[in-house]
Amino acid sequence: MGVFKIRRLRQGFSTVFCSRRGVKILLRDALATFGVIGGSLQVYDILTPNANYQPALMVLALGVTPVAVGLHRAWPRLSLVRHLERPNVSIQVLVGDLFEQKTHIVVGFTDTFDTDISDARIIHPNSIQAQFQRKFYPNTCDLDEELNNTLLWTRSESYATNKILGKSERFPIGTTVALQKDNRIILCVAYARMDDRMVARASVDEIWHSLAKLWDSIDIHARREPVSMAIIGSQLAKVDSLDRASLIRLITLSFVARSRSSPVTNQLNIIIHPSDIEEVDMLELSAFLATV
Repeated sequence: MGVFKIRRLRQGFSTVFCSRRGVKILLRDALATFGVIGGSLQVYDILTPNANYQPALMVLALGVTPVAVGLHRAWPRLSLVRHLERPNVSIQVLVGDLFEQKTHIVVGFTDTFDTDISDARIIHPNSIQAQFQRKFYPNTCDLDEELNNTLLWTRSESYATNKILGKSERFPIGTTVALQKDNRIILCVAYARMDDRMVARASVDEIWHSLAKLWDSIDIHARREPVSMAIIGSQLAKVDSLDRASLIRLITLSFVARSRSSPVTNQLNIIIHPSDIEEVDMLELSAFLATV
């Protein structure tokens, strides 16, 4: 059995039996199913006075089936969808690989737009940005050229004169560069600050601000087509005050707030990496999505 399947089973049982919402759904639907089956059998008894029930069948009908139904209903899903009628947009939260999505994608950068993935002190090899560059820009010079051509029209904020590695020119948080690659748009958004010690940090306010700027760029470049993004701020940006589920809520609230005033895409996909599934309670997230 693969590592992901083991994590999935562990996370599923933990959510169902160790969370208040999971236990509530399990008991509610199991008891409801028990009631429906029991009521149906009583009606059958009335209509068929000489009915003969097999013990094994009764155990299956009144014992196993209600528990199975309750467990199925309480088991956390790998994909959640919330459709908003006004405006006509959808939010999907799913477990998967960002780069396997057949949509436009969002990639997080720091305010210096560093691109050197050969040195882990600058860009961690496991980060979304490093994966993006290995897949789409194996030659870093090509990416630098495209970024620089766009950033020429953006006024830099300052220079990191004491920064020990990488680039020194800083751009405002929320600066977004749209790249065209393989018939889709890649939106590179600066949501974190790279300090002089090569540590990327982002506050909740900075993430909220960068999301607002990101929606503006999506509105311009994505042509209302679906866009996928990972949980920005969840790995190396040192947003210690929010866990992954809270960051998903933050992204969702920002997107919904913008969509209520001016829709930017007909579908936003928020991608949870399979290795992070144990850190996100999908039942609680489903309940949250139902309220937005």
